Amino acid sequence: MNVASLDGTEAYFVIYTDLLAPFGKRAMIDDPSKPLDVMKLKLKSQSLHIEFMFARSVFNAVDMDEQSKLLSHVADLVDQGYIQTTSGKNLGTINAENLKAAHEQLESGKAIGKIVLEGL
Repeated sequence: MNVASLDGTEAYFVIYTDLLAPFGKRAMIDDPSKPLDVMKLKLKSQSLHIEFMFARSVFNAVDMDEQSKLLSHVADLVDQGYIQTTSGKNLGTINAENLKAAHEQLESGKAIGKIVLEGL
């Protein structure tokens, strides 16, 4: 078993350590509010993998096209129904009226999922 920690890593860090078998792996994308005690991983030789979506572009990595490949693969998995998006509502084309409607929904505190606007 491996763990993908997307949010609240600091709250579950010790629990993940207990649940994971020796040599288990965990990946995280969030920014914990306090330092993690990574030495808790040592006894079971567990590993921690940290991903920052913009690392390739920030550091002009030699494999810049890899991000495009990864995103295309995820898009394929969404299209095939293996992954469900957090998209909640599509308000259509980006324009002043739809942008205002999107802000109103966000400011209401009642929006569920991502609000999508399309276009350039």
